[in-house]
Amino acid sequence: MDAQRVLALFDEKIRQEPGAGAGSVVEREPGIVRVVSSSDGWHGISWCDLDGLDADAVIAAQIQRFGRLGQPWEWKHYSHDRPADLPGRLLAAGFEPDPVEGLLFAEVAGLPLEVTLPAGTRLEPVTDAAGADLVVAVHDEVFGGDHSSIGKDLTARLADRPGEIAAAVVMAGDRPICAGRVEFHDGTGFASLWGGGTVADWRGRGVFRALVAHRAALAAAAGYRYLQVDASADSRPILRRLGFQQLATTTPFVHNP
Repeated sequence: MDAQRVLALFDEKIRQEPGAGAGSVVEREPGIVRVVSSSDGWHGISWCDLDGLDADAVIAAQIQRFGRLGQPWEWKHYSHDRPADLPGRLLAAGFEPDPVEGLLFAEVAGLPLEVTLPAGTRLEPVTDAAGADLVVAVHDEVFGGDHSSIGKDLTARLADRPGEIAAAVVMAGDRPICAGRVEFHDGTGFASLWGGGTVADWRGRGVFRALVAHRAALAAAAGYRYLQVDASADSRPILRRLGFQQLATTTPFVHNP
């Protein structure tokens, strides 16, 4: 995989052209693309290139713009963003970094697509609010915190724009044990994986791999070339074994009002 070419395509097609759902708007200014959403949506900087600009002044302007919302927001920083000292500038401006994630890509044609689940489990596509509640339950248990906003967004998008997202839950009896989503970015060649967390007592049995294969198969059927994922330290080794390559890292820098 040509890392520079894929990263350039990802920046151009995904980061500079972020999807804006209902209640969200994309705003642009020199060196910046930002998303301003409704109360349950994502707020933040999706792309930046501040070379040749007064980076500190641009950062201050974003803080002022998002400050009017009175909600936490995120500067999504990628390791190839410029200037190279941008993370230090964000820290100095009061941002708090979340854990670093690997930015992984794979060509869909080279991924395993066969879904092999452990005995006693089944995979169920999410089609409605009840299924979205199961996704939220898994995410709350695996990642901690409150993920109800993900459930609301998923329910709305399945109803209004079903062609741009799919989700599935792996069940063991009546218990949801793994859940994840795949987003289809129309016209870009990229689909992206989100979630995929597995509850602690079911890890190491192939549930995560099966859910990746299921979503990769959906991307293949829809004609997408690349599959992208922001991967935690836990999931990176599994994804690499499946054929993903890490081309960069990404760090969410969060600013609280």
